Amino acid sequence: MGTPDFTSQAGLRQVSGDRREALHGAAATRHIEQQAAAALPDHTLMARAGLAAARLALALQPHARCIWIACGPGNNGGDGLVAATHLHRWAQERGGEQRVVVTHAAHDEARLPADARWALQAARDAGVTFSDAPPADADLAIDALFGIGLVRSLEGPVALWLDRLRNSPAPVLSIDLPSGLDADTGVLAPLANMVTVAPAPRHTLSLLTLKPGLFTGVGRDAAGDVWLDDLGVSPIALAAASAWLSGLGTSTTTSPPRRAHASHKGSYGDVVVIGGQGMAVDGAGMTGAAILAARAALHAGAGRIFVGLLEGSAQSAVAWDPMCPELMFRHIDRLIERGVLRSASVVCGCGGGASVAAVLPGVLSHANPLVLDADALNAIATDPALQTLLGHRHGRGLTTVLTPHPLEAARLLESTTAAVMADRVRAAQAIADRFGSVCVLKGSGTVIAAPGETPHINPSGNAALATAGTGDVLAGMIGGALARPHPSPSHAFARVADAVFHHGALADRWDGGASHGLSASRLAARVTPLD
Repeated sequence: MGTPDFTSQAGLRQVSGDRREALHGAAATRHIEQQAAAALPDHTLMARAGLAAARLALALQPHARCIWIACGPGNNGGDGLVAATHLHRWAQERGGEQRVVVTHAAHDEARLPADARWALQAARDAGVTFSDAPPADADLAIDALFGIGLVRSLEGPVALWLDRLRNSPAPVLSIDLPSGLDADTGVLAPLANMVTVAPAPRHTLSLLTLKPGLFTGVGRDAAGDVWLDDLGVSPIALAAASAWLSGLGTSTTTSPPRRAHASHKGSYGDVVVIGGQGMAVDGAGMTGAAILAARAALHAGAGRIFVGLLEGSAQSAVAWDPMCPELMFRHIDRLIERGVLRSASVVCGCGGGASVAAVLPGVLSHANPLVLDADALNAIATDPALQTLLGHRHGRGLTTVLTPHPLEAARLLESTTAAVMADRVRAAQAIADRFGSVCVLKGSGTVIAAPGETPHINPSGNAALATAGTGDVLAGMIGGALARPHPSPSHAFARVADAVFHHGALADRWDGGASHGLSASRLAARVTPLD
């Protein structure tokens, strides 16, 4: 058996986030595994999984001199043992220059699952080296400790091995899931020595299914580059997706789509932006937030943009935007008229401060569609009357999009930020169901949820977006995406997911360099129409 051709394994591919992908949680993955195993000869899935892991390890680090494989006491450890067997044999065929060292956590081999016992015996028969401690000179580590199977707190050597893996200066490949990462939520089990940034590249080979936890919360950092091998099984045929990885629509393109020649500004809808509390209210000016949202809506392709600033005086101090003179500023009283709100896509709350509460009853009653952001969400969270008006919109067939960050989400749910982050998908769905709205729960792996829809997790974006105003840009992009007529709530949901993806993709393609870093104003200027 010679060294494998990595590119020939059709079932193994990198997950790039540029297409829609089904996500399955731990329970669904176990169900799929059980059904597939029952239809296949003994050990087939483990044999395929271990071979896939070995192939990927060799492709990622072809010149590694020492590979450490940390194997746990279950089937994830069995996958690692099969990988170790292949890597050891390939190394022997190349002259034995590459060392493969296994640390194995099974205290009672009689209690190993049948597949794992088979893999352990095969590794011993092949002459794989076992050790009580990780090698000091490993230049590739493979995490096969627990996968989705970690259900207890760790202690002893296994805890030390996991700590070593998380802090490894060498690249780490996790089989199925980084050990300690919750497959459903993206929450990482704590250790005494926690790291926030891995010191070397991280990779994860997800087996059978892609798990939601790989793409939201801490999961994106813990998993690194994600690969998938379905092991010859069609997961979606065996279990419905619990969520989707977005990657939707035309938002991956960098050039604006073609528009009909016989069109005019009225063909692409109006956007009304309400927010931007002025300095006169309480000394904290937030005018820029509303202007950023308005610029984003303009560049997203809306035909006309009207801006109503909550400046706290009869005469507005801001009459135009020299960077975008196309924006049309109006006194707030003119924009909260019923006819105006009903004829436009409304973005309300960006930098609205305490002033936004006074205009919310009219906005909630008459706007359609409506994007609620920032201070509008905070006002609603503390006012039962506003919550009632918000809840009535769904029954009236009006489209509403809420765009909270985790703290705002906690306020809406009367909960805590920690509880929201403990299960971001569930929190987003709870907000969507409670208020009959599309919820865009921002953060690493933004979650988009709506009543009656399978949640989506957005794969685009990066830490460059962690700067003031980028959320206002997103709100404006969503408002622009919803400005054109849409035939159904599900179509609106798709447009929202597309706008979220495009927002993150702009950051992923950012080429400003250190001297021209990503700022919200530059981000808004890069927005292009989605359809």
